[in-house]
Amino acid sequence: MMRRREVITLLGSAAAWPIAARAQQAGMLATIGCLVPGTPSSHGQWFAVFVQRLRELGWIEGRTVAVEYRWAEGRSERFAEIAAEFVQRKVDVIVTASTAGAVAAKQATSIIPIVFAAAGDPVGTGLVASLARPGGNLTGLSVQQPETGGKRLELLREVIPGLRQLAMLVNVGSPLAVLDLGEVQATARTLGLEVITLEIRRGEDIAPAFEALKGRAEALYVIIDPLVATHRIRINTLVLAARLPTMHTQREAVELGGLMSYGANFPDLFRRAADYADKILRGAKPVDLPVEQPTKFDLVINLTTAKALGLTIPESFLLRADEVIE
Repeated sequence: MMRRREVITLLGSAAAWPIAARAQQAGMLATIGCLVPGTPSSHGQWFAVFVQRLRELGWIEGRTVAVEYRWAEGRSERFAEIAAEFVQRKVDVIVTASTAGAVAAKQATSIIPIVFAAAGDPVGTGLVASLARPGGNLTGLSVQQPETGGKRLELLREVIPGLRQLAMLVNVGSPLAVLDLGEVQATARTLGLEVITLEIRRGEDIAPAFEALKGRAEALYVIIDPLVATHRIRINTLVLAARLPTMHTQREAVELGGLMSYGANFPDLFRRAADYADKILRGAKPVDLPVEQPTKFDLVINLTTAKALGLTIPESFLLRADEVIE
């Protein structure tokens, strides 16, 4: 008969087994639940990078790992629903791509490991205790969103030297977007800019916000969040019709006709998120994996849009750009 101490030791070592080994033992695949804040067209390419990196690390979808996607389509009320479903299904890791998604997952479970591929300010929003010591079941990558706001304004003023009136598009239903707004507004005021805020809460608010803006601003600063990312085609259509130079945080908006973007390189963040998932599936705990920061920031400019707006981009600026879209 087994002694009590041996049983406890056995149970302890089973808990420390890599997730993948436990799943295999039970004749199941290790499962990653992807809580995607947007749609396949707004976020699909980044999750494809994530899966590609998993493959490089030896995780073949359908053979050694199951990857389940749930698309929230920019509706933050869906985040809690999706997180609850993943907890009920007992997935092995939850991966998400937004601060709000990570908050919903954290509220749904304190046991299942959660990896955020891109959180705006994980310490400021209370996701983790600190970057070096996350302290719970969450870890991942921070995009340092509020800190890069000032840099974006400086870049915008280089391209539009006489800039005085700046509009900011923000989803006021997103706590992080509101935090961002406060930071950028404070910087704008020190630069002597007059700020006009376009507040939205859902997709239907976007067109009326632009209607109300007519002729009142010389440029638009777009604050990213899942709602804005999901509706970026509609936003860019309205921007081009209003002939407004825009500053974005992600290159994808510039590909669609936005003027410029400056921010963390998202494909790189999603590759690194796969490294976190790999370590966790092999037995690492989120509490032991520090939150990392972006190592690649991209400045992207659309020269076709600049010409259409009658803007002359300084040669020195173009030389500093990581990518010029023509």
